[in-house]
Amino acid sequence: MFANVGWGEMLVLVIAGLVILGPERLPGAIRWTSGALRQARDYVSGATSQLREDLGPDFDDLRQPLSELNKLRGMTPRAALTKHLLDGDDSIFTGSFDKQADKPVSASVPVPAKPEQPAQPDTTPFDRDAT
Repeated sequence: MFANVGWGEMLVLVIAGLVILGPERLPGAIRWTSGALRQARDYVSGATSQLREDLGPDFDDLRQPLSELNKLRGMTPRAALTKHLLDGDDSIFTGSFDKQADKPVSASVPVPAKPEQPAQPDTTPFDRDAT
């Protein structure tokens, strides 16, 4: 439930609690909050175990679609493209293509050589009158 709360957020919450509640009531509020969370967790785990006992093997059949939904929840657009369209090959995104793909398919088809480009000057022409 609070898996995404880091140390910085906890520090801000404690400081806000000190300002709002004061140092006298803050320890009691923390104890009450932790007890309420613990009790809620116990209720949920008890309900889960009771469902598991009541449904028996059908409980696993109920959980399977939920686990598939959790897999889809973490899927990013890139992961979806990679999995469904590219069969898990993400080289198009990383730029690590095979060097074999650059070679010609057969030796009988000639590949035209690229003509040499004249060397470009390092400086760009600058027209002082135009500025």
